[in-house]
Amino acid sequence: MDESVLDASNNRIGIVGRKRVQLNLEQIETVPFHRRTNIRSLSAAIQVPKSTLHRCIQQGQLQSHTNAIKPFLTEENKLKRLAFVLNQFVPESLPHSPIFKDFSCTIHVDEKWFEMSKQSLRVYKTEREREPHRTAKSKAHIPKLMHLCAIGRPIFGPEGEVIWDGKVGIWPLTIQVPAQRRSKNRAAGTLETKLIPRITKEVYRTLMIQQVLPTIKEKVPEAITKHIIIQQDNAKPHIDVNDPEFVQAANADGYSIELTCQPPNSLDLNILDLGFFASIQSLQHQTSTRNVNELVQHVAQAYANLEAKKLNYVWISYQLAMTEIMKVQGGNNYKLAHIGKARLEREGALPNQLQVSTELYQASVCALQGVPATHGEGEGSASEAV
Repeated sequence: MDESVLDASNNRIGIVGRKRVQLNLEQIETVPFHRRTNIRSLSAAIQVPKSTLHRCIQQGQLQSHTNAIKPFLTEENKLKRLAFVLNQFVPESLPHSPIFKDFSCTIHVDEKWFEMSKQSLRVYKTEREREPHRTAKSKAHIPKLMHLCAIGRPIFGPEGEVIWDGKVGIWPLTIQVPAQRRSKNRAAGTLETKLIPRITKEVYRTLMIQQVLPTIKEKVPEAITKHIIIQQDNAKPHIDVNDPEFVQAANADGYSIELTCQPPNSLDLNILDLGFFASIQSLQHQTSTRNVNELVQHVAQAYANLEAKKLNYVWISYQLAMTEIMKVQGGNNYKLAHIGKARLEREGALPNQLQVSTELYQASVCALQGVPATHGEGEGSASEAV
């Protein structure tokens, strides 16, 4: 090398330079959660640069957590939840090999509001595009419709073919009303779709008898069963499980259809609230809706487009949720287990019915009876089935 040229190359090897700022996790844990709702607030609380916190998030030392408020449960609510779960096992498997029922004869019904547009919308755009400009007089002016939905468990053949997709039906709670006045959009007398003003027991009973029951008898394969259980929640407009008119219609045509209620404050014990509604709402929001009639059409289309295997995943999550409820003795302070359902299905190892340990089942029975569990009980896991 020419001696007149200065060699400024770095001859140091390995990790060199200033040491990184080490984050004190114990210091973070002393900060109240209400001071940890964003990076700026946490940075000010522990006197650490925001860039350091961003780096710790990328490294996995800090995790972002979204915390939803769950229903408040009384001790009576917890016992009812636990009793409900313990009633979902195959009787012949108890108490030595507890395994959940296959739920092939169970139908869940529930209502949900579907909005024409989300209040907060996330989109991806190029740097040349302008942001969408959406307006409304208020959040109350965003059109929405309530739908009644009934869902069963899909039934598959030996080769994985779909025998029944599990979809009973989804019905908008609307009526057709003639327009009283003329406007620039339509002439007077034109039929308009309007929300049913008030959902009462009479309205709900009519829907169940005239819509839900006939569709169940039409769609559920008779070769599977004629004894069907319909599960509803405890909303005030819902009819009593022994409603005479419903019982008469349910037991006609050689069927034995029983109406039951899920435990109070238990959204996680209904597959519609557990995941099905979120799935079809996600599909519905991928469409552009301009009026109420299009909203009805797009909800029905999203319902029809949801794959049977995705619905089956929700039924497996339902069993996972019940397993976690047993572990917390009827509470809802649990984290739903993830078992990789899509991967297990690709490998041909996805179970139809989950099994829990004998110890967990016995501990749950003792908790329900108010008897202290023996040593080692309550350590079971639904993952044993897979």
